[in-house]
Amino acid sequence: MLNEKDLELIGKMGISAQDIEGQIERFQKGFPFLKINAVATTGNGIVALNDEEARNCVQAWDSFDGTIEKFVPASGAASRMFKNLFAFVSSGRNLPETDFEQQFFAGIENFAFYPTLNRTCVKLYGSDIHTLVQNERHVDVVKALLNAEGMNYGTLPKALLQFHKIAQGVVHTPLEEHLEEGAQYAADCDGNVNLHFTVSPEHKREFEKLLAARLPIMEAVWAVKYNVTMSEQKASTNTIAVNTDNTPYRDENGELLFRPAGHGALIENLNERDADVIFVKNIDNVVPSKLRNVTTRYKRVLAGYLVTVQKKVADYLNVLDSKELTQEILKEMLAFVEKVLFTKCDKTAEMDDDALASYLRGKLNRPIRVCGMVRNEGEPGGGPYLAYNEDGSCSPQILEAAQIDENDADAVALMKSGTHFNPVDLVCYIKDYKGVKFNLKDFVDYNTGLISLKSKGGVEIKALELPGLWNGSMSDWNTIFIEVPAETFNPVKTVNDLLRKQHQ
Repeated sequence: MLNEKDLELIGKMGISAQDIEGQIERFQKGFPFLKINAVATTGNGIVALNDEEARNCVQAWDSFDGTIEKFVPASGAASRMFKNLFAFVSSGRNLPETDFEQQFFAGIENFAFYPTLNRTCVKLYGSDIHTLVQNERHVDVVKALLNAEGMNYGTLPKALLQFHKIAQGVVHTPLEEHLEEGAQYAADCDGNVNLHFTVSPEHKREFEKLLAARLPIMEAVWAVKYNVTMSEQKASTNTIAVNTDNTPYRDENGELLFRPAGHGALIENLNERDADVIFVKNIDNVVPSKLRNVTTRYKRVLAGYLVTVQKKVADYLNVLDSKELTQEILKEMLAFVEKVLFTKCDKTAEMDDDALASYLRGKLNRPIRVCGMVRNEGEPGGGPYLAYNEDGSCSPQILEAAQIDENDADAVALMKSGTHFNPVDLVCYIKDYKGVKFNLKDFVDYNTGLISLKSKGGVEIKALELPGLWNGSMSDWNTIFIEVPAETFNPVKTVNDLLRKQHQ
């Protein structure tokens, strides 16, 4: 199947022949669907905190003295954000016709990037946007926004796009919004703010340029010291593409095709971070500072709940180490696992004390994540479920629709009955009770990847995605769902989302 040239290529990428064989086998066998026990709802898998409990969490976070980092996946290009505008350019039409196109032009002056786009149009065409629109040259305006000779927004990452008007003549990119957020809830007791961005190699220089210009100003404004690091998605996580018959796809030169394996590949990047607590948040889920109070408060709530739970977990594991166990303390630990971690197993009723202690150690000694859950109001996002594990236990999991068997009427009905979704709002504790960093790859469920259909040069091919970063890659973590307000979720999936009041 693989020739010498193939072996040389995959060797340079850090991929072994055994890896390729395993990927081909995945294409052939597919991935099993997950068995669901129930949709997580308030009181059954999702915790709804009252005001006093939320205040206690904030206090717990404000007194935390461990190491903190904010981890932001930011390597993806913004091309999907402009899908509708690319379609307009290729349509052959000059005038906007679709609702999306008309909304874009009706609100064009409200975009933060409008002044830059206007100057770009003058530079390219000798006319401003108003004149171009009057002359029915709408496509030229869009080209100035998307194409390389203009603002190049069609290929830049979202992190570097002008999202928000902050003051007269001042705009912020998502990169800058995340810097400010970091100062507001992720500063340590010495005022240090550690942020890590995953970036693509072709854009790293632009990140560095923007950071060099903005960090000194933001450090002065927020009275903090930033430590910003970056990493790239590893080539070794790329997966082979295959034809529809599951044989390796080869281009006209006979070379194999490898594709990035989705955000699940970033578990490698996350695994290299060294902090007690790590915030994980998408690059596009940001708002201007004037609208950020709810977001920053609930980040502190989630983090406070996390460190409170982690302290209890550490206490229990130290008791297990001491061997000074009674049936009473074992029952207390089991109640904690079942009622706080929402992890249950029918087999515990049959276990003797030694077996139960071993079971509890296995369930407690894991990375912990607290996930914000928003009531479902039609926004996309993975859902919170209580799903079965290989050992027969049932625990909270974030699942995507593709992981649920669409031919299983009961599973589909459960999925549709969900009340909440996950906006990728995670706070993670990645060290054990002795302060040793977990190897996060030990907690991945490799049976939760996805296979999707793509097109290459007009040929239909199949692509393999690794278990998602907040789905299967964190499957064996202890997971806690906390209800958070909808105001904490303000994604920018299309350019017109920037016209929403949350981004104005």
